[in-house]
Order: sequence, then C-alpha cells, then structure tokens
Amino acid sequence: MKNRTNLIRTFILIFIAGTVIIIISRSGTEKIYYESASTQNISANNKITETRRTVITETVSKISPAVVGINVTEIRQYRDPFFSPFFDDPFFRQFFGGDRTQTRKVKSLGSGFIISPDGYILTNDHVAGNAVEVVITLTNGKHFNAKVVGSDPVSDICLLKIEENDLPYIFLGNSNEILIGEWAIAFGNPFGLFDLNDKPTVTVGVISAVGMNLDPVNNRYYLNMIQTDAAINGGNSGGPLVNSIGEVIGMNTLIISPGSGQGSVGLGFAIPINKVKKIVDELKENGKIERDFYTGIKVQNIDEAISKYFNLETTKGVIITRVENGSPANKAGLESGDIIVQIDDFKINNEQTLIGVLQEFRTNQTITLKLIRNNKEITRNLKLDRRS
Repeated sequence: MKNRTNLIRTFILIFIAGTVIIIISRSGTEKIYYESASTQNISANNKITETRRTVITETVSKISPAVVGINVTEIRQYRDPFFSPFFDDPFFRQFFGGDRTQTRKVKSLGSGFIISPDGYILTNDHVAGNAVEVVITLTNGKHFNAKVVGSDPVSDICLLKIEENDLPYIFLGNSNEILIGEWAIAFGNPFGLFDLNDKPTVTVGVISAVGMNLDPVNNRYYLNMIQTDAAINGGNSGGPLVNSIGEVIGMNTLIISPGSGQGSVGLGFAIPINKVKKIVDELKENGKIERDFYTGIKVQNIDEAISKYFNLETTKGVIITRVENGSPANKAGLESGDIIVQIDDFKINNEQTLIGVLQEFRTNQTITLKLIRNNKEITRNLKLDRRS
C-alpha cells in the first residue's frame, strides 16, 4: 500500500479532454505545457492529420517546386553628386573633364515561375528587364544563369530562359474566369527569404477586385489589374498568384504601401495571366513588343469647366482637341470636340488611361471608340495604322 502511495505521488497523470498534463513531483521537474494526444500516438491519428490537408495545402505542395528566386545584377549610371552643373560649361570641361557620369553594379532580387519543362521563366520587367546577369535559384538548391529572351517595360513583363530540361512547371489558367472572393495564393521571394532554405514564401487571401486601372509607374501601365489581400511584399514581384486548384491567374507586380515602406497593407496587384500569355507569345517570337501605330489625335483631360460647358455628368474621359488630316482618326470620322469615354472594354478616365489602353493593342488592329458628341453617345471604329 505504501509503495502504491509513493507511486501515485511520483507520477500524477491528469487527463483533460484528450490532453495529458505530466507532472513529475519527485525529480522536481514540472512540465507545465499541454501536449496533444496526436503527438503521443501519431499512427492512431492519421485520420485527424488528413483533415488538416486542404485544397490550399495541396496546391501549395504542387506549385512550390516551380517557383524560383531571382538574383539580378544591373549596371546603372549616375552623376557625381558633388559635381556642379556649372562645370558642364565647355570652358571648364577642358580642365575637369566633360563626362562626370559614373556606372556601378546594383544587385536586386525578385521572384519568378517556370512555365515550361525546358526552362522558360516569367517575371516582371522591373525585376530583370535591364539585367546584365540573372541567377535563378530552384527549390532543389540548384543555381542557373538565365538569359533575357525578351522584355516589355510597358506591360512590365519579362521572359527568361535557363538551359535545363524536365523542370517542374505551372499551368497557366484563365483570368477571365476569376471570381471575386475566391481563394488566392501568392508565392514568391519576399525580402530574399527564398535564399534561406530554397523555398518560396506563401501567403493566402482572396481576390478583392478585378479590372483595376492604376496610374502608370515609370512609364509602365497597369490596366485591368487583379487586386488581392494575400500579402505581397518587396521581392514578391514576378511571382505567381494562383487559384485554389493550382492555376496561375496572375503575376504579382506591385503593392500600395503607406509612406515609402514596402510592407503589405492588403492592397496587392497582379497582372492578369491572359494578358501575360499574349505578351509572352510575342516576346518568344520577336524578343520585344512592336507598337508602331498612331492615331492622329491630340487630347486633353476634362476639367470642371469643360464638363460644365458640354453638360457632362462627370469629368471622366478625354476631349479631342485636334485630328490630323489623313490619319486613322480622320478616316474613322473622329472630330475635334468629341469626348472619348471608352475603347473596347476599357473605360477612359483621363489622358494617362488613354495612353495605357492604346498600349494594349497592336498595329492593324481595329478598335471601337465610344464617344460623346453633341450630348449623344456614338461609336466609331478606328484601324491602328503605321504612319506612311
């Protein structure tokens, strides 16, 4: 009886709702944490473990091997900040030298994803478009030098290639079928974390909005963008935005952050993959995107005074101030005073939007313009010709 009492004093096991608290009194060591029953008998809890596997975890497992880290070296020019423009005068150049511009190597990083087993990789132009050296890191730890097949600054899309075969790759989906509120998974290399363990970082959210037309950044035009609250941070640029069944629906490209920070506040934007596919086909074939057409119009933004004069309900759109004789616009029947409010499916808010929308088209395409003329809505078809 005495031995039994000592044994009880030595080990007190308290079972509470399937968890075990173990207190060892005689040794003086007390475990004050709660230990899940699944850690004690894993084989008996396989069914429970399986319930943790969801469509999200399965998609992450499937997609991750095709996501890559990108390290880039660029050559940038800069002027000596201590050299006054005063010395640009020809008289002083003979004493101090005429060119005070210097070059230096700048290293940066980003994300990308493999789209074919023979090594084609997608990323942003602002990640690798001006690179002199691109190093790709795969999830197996291997490194490859990549070449830039072609890059388009206007759409911010870049196509890379590494010399390797039988690579894991991701299927490209259909961004026209995106559902507002559906799950979205962002993969990438934020802040260079990919280099720590050769694995992409994953964030999960939903599709917040589609068809977002943003202001241009450094002559890059972001139209019809996908908005997501999946966290996107510095270094995520160029990574895939994937739906819950493992299809790429967009390329993570930019975020809106307070001040000059790089942190996510739930406003991340991705280029729709349908737009990416069209650009990639042209880059693979030509190495660049040709936009050598012209319209023959001059426009200006609509302010309150113009809106009042033309009895408009808003200041959205642009007003044509001049039509060049013999131009595509002239042949299409456009006139000075016409107000352009839409081109095909794109709403025109201002001159910047108009310029960006026109970049979506190619030479010899015909576009449909929705106009307001004499307070009536009309349409005109305009063929985008080269200047003869």
